[in-house]
Amino acid sequence: MAVIKIDTSIYDAQLSEKEQRIIAQFQRFGVEQLEVFGSEPIHYRQRAEFRVWHDGDDLFHIMFDQATKEKIRVDTFDPAAPLIGEVMQAMIENLKGCEILRRKLFQIDYLSSLSGEILVSLLYHKPLDDEWLTAIKALKVALSERFKIDFIGRARKQKEVLGDDYVTERLTVNGQELIYQQVENSFTQPNAKVNIKMLEWAQDLCKPLKNDLLELYCGNGNFSIALAGSFNRVLATEISKSSVHSAQYNIAKNKVTNLDIIRMSSEEFTQAMNGERTFSRLEGIDLTSYNCQTILVDPPRSGMDTLTCDLVANYESIIYISCNPDTLERDLEHLTRTHEVKRFAIFDQFPYTHHIESGVFLQRK
Repeated sequence: MAVIKIDTSIYDAQLSEKEQRIIAQFQRFGVEQLEVFGSEPIHYRQRAEFRVWHDGDDLFHIMFDQATKEKIRVDTFDPAAPLIGEVMQAMIENLKGCEILRRKLFQIDYLSSLSGEILVSLLYHKPLDDEWLTAIKALKVALSERFKIDFIGRARKQKEVLGDDYVTERLTVNGQELIYQQVENSFTQPNAKVNIKMLEWAQDLCKPLKNDLLELYCGNGNFSIALAGSFNRVLATEISKSSVHSAQYNIAKNKVTNLDIIRMSSEEFTQAMNGERTFSRLEGIDLTSYNCQTILVDPPRSGMDTLTCDLVANYESIIYISCNPDTLERDLEHLTRTHEVKRFAIFDQFPYTHHIESGVFLQRK
C-alpha cells in the first residue's frame, strides 16, 4: 500500500511537454504558438472518487493503478481540494467505529466547491434501512459543526438524500461572481480555477463579437452564462435532463435574461435547423428570429458528427472547446475548409496526466 503524493517539481516540465505535443499535432493548421493556462500544482480537483477497502477493523480509501491494477492506499490525496482532504479524514475516523455505516460500503465520492460546500456520496452493496438513516443523520449533525456538508446514500434502485444533491459553486470571472449549481453524478469541470481561466479566455474572444450566440453541448450553462453579457441573445442546447435543470436554475440565480436553453442533442438541433424535423421542445422558440453569427461547441470526447460539423461551419466565428486532441484534429480537418484558426489555447485541467483541454477560435476565411 502507498500514499498518493505529488512531486510538484515536475509540473512545469509536464506542462511544457503538453504544449510541444499540441503544437506538433496542430502545426499543419497554422498553429505555431499556444496560449497556455496552467493549473495549481496541488489541490486542484473539486471532485474525487475512491473505492473503500475493509481490512479487519481498519478502513481506508483506495485507488487502483491503471497499468498494474495494484491497490493503492489513499490516506492523503494531493490532487484534491483541501476541503476534500479534510472531509476524507473525518469520514474515515467516523466510519471505522460505526458498523451500520461501514458495512458493505464500497465507494465514496466527494464533490466540493471553491465556495466551501461539499457533498459526500456513499455507495453500498446493501439496502439502506431506517437504522442506516438514523446513523447517517447523526453523522451529518456531527460533521456539520466543522463543514457545510450534505450526504447521499446509494444502493441498488435506492437513493437517499440528506440535504441537497448538489453544491453551489461561486466563481469570480473577470471580477464578476457567477453562481453554478453542480449536481451529483452530472458533468462539471473538475478543476475550478482552470475553469475560471477558460471562461475568461472565452469572454476575451467574445468582446468584439456582436449579434447572437449559439452554443451546443452547453451542460449546466458553464459558458452560456459567462458569455451572455457579450451578446444580444444566446440560444443553447443540451441533451442531459439534469444538466438542463441545473442550467435553468443557474440562469435564474445569475439573473440572465437573454439566454434560452433547450433540451436537444446536437444531431436533433441540426435536423431542426435544416428543416428536416419539427420538435415540440422548440414550441415558443422561433429559430429564425436569432441572428447567430458565433457558435460555441464543447462536445464529448467523441467530438462532433459530420452533420454537426456542417452546421457549425455555417457560422462566421467558431469557438471549439475540446477535451480530446484527436477528435479535435479530425473536426478541424472539416472546419478549416471554410475557416482559419485565429487563436489556440490549452488549459491544464488534469495535471500529471496526458489529458489536455483545448480552446480554438476560428473565423471564416
